[in-house]
Amino acid sequence: MIEAPVVERIALVTDFGAGPYLGQMQALLDACLPDHAVIDLVHDLPPFRPDLAAYLLSALVRDMPPRTLYLCVVDPGVGGARDGVVAQVGEDWFVAPDNGLLAPHLMAGAGQCWQIGWLPPQRSATFHGRDWFLPVAARLCRGEDIGATRLDRPVGHDWPEMLSRILYADHYGNLMTGLRPVDHAQSLRVGARLLPWARTFCAVEPGEAFWYENALGLVEIAVNQGRADHALGLVPGDSIGPFVMPG
Repeated sequence: MIEAPVVERIALVTDFGAGPYLGQMQALLDACLPDHAVIDLVHDLPPFRPDLAAYLLSALVRDMPPRTLYLCVVDPGVGGARDGVVAQVGEDWFVAPDNGLLAPHLMAGAGQCWQIGWLPPQRSATFHGRDWFLPVAARLCRGEDIGATRLDRPVGHDWPEMLSRILYADHYGNLMTGLRPVDHAQSLRVGARLLPWARTFCAVEPGEAFWYENALGLVEIAVNQGRADHALGLVPGDSIGPFVMPG
């Protein structure tokens, strides 16, 4: 049995977007854990793509305050044979489906992972975020049994350290990737184009496309005062790279 962790806040990470699902999660968390702040970290992750969300989650967590429990639901296999997992990395905790969503962060942070054995007496077939993962998070915070069994090889344990794909398009059309900057790299190949590196937006002319290291430590593709997604015709899941070195 896992001892009750020290958790100061719950951060919700989903692909739910707008609609009734997020509100139901927030209301139930308030009822189950009234003393814990609930943070809406991100809810517009690319739908049905835990492989993309996994690399963004690892970067999002980097600068967050410790002792946070991340309740992560990107779950295209809901109701199927996939398991649920609880993980600890440092002082942080994670609850998620076992579909690779936590894999890059576990690998980077040398974390521990457990398969969830406890099931609620009633749950819907299609909303396990509300009916299974959230109750597990609440039980974990209260030090109650979740039937945890150590899991050494969660789904995604053999995934690469970086992913040469677009992970996420933000409100401005900037494109976060699963790559991290490489020393001395000058250009990034995106389709038939070579995009130059710049430190920030104002270092290039308006309308010019470039790549830079964003505030999460990821390679991001942008157009100064424009939308990179429209200008370059890219969407989450598209392949990019490789870097082009000088000489």
